Amino acid sequence: MLPLKLTDDQWQKILPVLRSCPHLYVGKEDRCRTFVETVLWIARSGAQWRLLPKDYGDWNAVYIRFARWSQNQVFDHLHQHFAAAANLEYLMIDATVIRAHPCAAAALKKTADKSNRR
Repeated sequence: MLPLKLTDDQWQKILPVLRSCPHLYVGKEDRCRTFVETVLWIARSGAQWRLLPKDYGDWNAVYIRFARWSQNQVFDHLHQHFAAAANLEYLMIDATVIRAHPCAAAALKKTADKSNRR
């Protein structure tokens, strides 16, 4: 079972936008939908690609497809489309949803300062 699933209504709003992207072959809808759900799971969880659950497929194949979509600006196209529709803004992921690991924000380590010991 996949941890994150798009509703049929959400997918029916995303699919036409994907089909309108130049240089993008959608292929089998169910595989494309699983890929989009995978990207959403990675974005929401903040996990490394190598930690991708097996239900989503081979992490390297998924990453290669993600890199190709990024290079072809598919995600930019999706973002521009959904940013214009106020009732679809809940589909967007931004910094208010994604949290960085504390070390990414230059958080101090919890080690005792040995110079102040007596």
